[in-house]
Amino acid sequence: MDHLSFSGSAHCGGLDSLLMDALKHLEDLSYSPGTVANYRNTWKEFQRFTQARSETGVFSTDMVHQFLEIHGIFLEKAESSLTFRQRHMRTVMRGLTEFALHGCFPLCSRSRKETKLPTGMGNLLCDYEQFCREHLKSRPGTMRIRKRDIAWFLHYLDSRSVPTVKEIQRSALSGFVFSRAHLKPASLARLISSIRSFLRYLCMKGEVSPDLVEQVPKVRVGRDERIPSVWKCEDVDALLAVVDRQSPLGKRDYAILLLATRLGIRASDIRSLRFEHLLWDQARIEMRQTKGGGTLNLPLSEEVGQALIDYLRYGRPLSHHREIFLRANAPFEPFGHDNNLYHIITKYRCRASIELPVRSRRGLHSLRHTMASRLLEAGIPLETISGIMGHLSIETTRIYTKIDVEALRSVSIDLAEVSHA
Repeated sequence: MDHLSFSGSAHCGGLDSLLMDALKHLEDLSYSPGTVANYRNTWKEFQRFTQARSETGVFSTDMVHQFLEIHGIFLEKAESSLTFRQRHMRTVMRGLTEFALHGCFPLCSRSRKETKLPTGMGNLLCDYEQFCREHLKSRPGTMRIRKRDIAWFLHYLDSRSVPTVKEIQRSALSGFVFSRAHLKPASLARLISSIRSFLRYLCMKGEVSPDLVEQVPKVRVGRDERIPSVWKCEDVDALLAVVDRQSPLGKRDYAILLLATRLGIRASDIRSLRFEHLLWDQARIEMRQTKGGGTLNLPLSEEVGQALIDYLRYGRPLSHHREIFLRANAPFEPFGHDNNLYHIITKYRCRASIELPVRSRRGLHSLRHTMASRLLEAGIPLETISGIMGHLSIETTRIYTKIDVEALRSVSIDLAEVSHA
């Protein structure tokens, strides 16, 4: 969510008690003491601001907007034009607003700590995870997402004083979905799918009734709502141009960005790229995809190959890890499973002062979409594009036919060299 998008005033009781409950909620979510202290300081500043302008002593979203505006944070202001402190302040106030309106703080998906859950609920989640791995053969990436989604739901139940899953009511299901209403339809649909899967498991175990599974709200996502975000060609060029290719960090980031822009490789596959996947004698990259499990076979062009060699020789720290890309600071380890490399593209997008449409996707995946759109504009058959992108079904590739790509230029890799198994 790029901007706070609340309208009107939502009066939710005394501000003092709201802040106390919100801070306790952060601690329950296992946020670090330093993070809690940062949130507390901003909220105290907001409290003083409110007290100086209102005698009611209650929270309102109108007051949040006024508070942000005096710090130069306006709804229509692009993210790249904000300072680090302004972005942090907006995030902190968004969290307080979420808690005031829904009673639940949005969890950070990149948090290293596990969310604390009541023992009984936590055990059920562990049992569900084991069942999915052993019987459903669910992939690790899928399970990480489902486990996180279900942990959000269980924590919501705990915050609503629902002690056991046997006491889940329809009102709790609808309340949880409402608390996540700010998510995009596709994200909300995925979240609900995770909850429905978990409840089916509980039904099988006799913990809940079959009727409860049927009461999970449904979210339909039309294919027209999944139109990918595409960069202008000059913006892609500007992004690559601002990378400092003389520094070890810049060498790493440049190679990562080239893999996304020139070959369209997913962030998860870039993250898991290993030495054995680089077939130098054949000038190819061959690896099993983390999503779908299919084999990806792409040409290792001279441009991409030179960037990888430059990083491996002069930028990569000495390490026993087989993964190509490592963190730039000690301990020099591979990126975590939940790291989508968003910080890399954001850093250089801001440095290049690239302005993207407000609702467009801004992560590394948008560069993958851009490459696919260039191929489509060049008149390449969907079957070929599907192979390059590593899609298991051509129906997944058809989404790119909805994009207006008249301004996009020609392809960046040799199509004759591409194969997909």
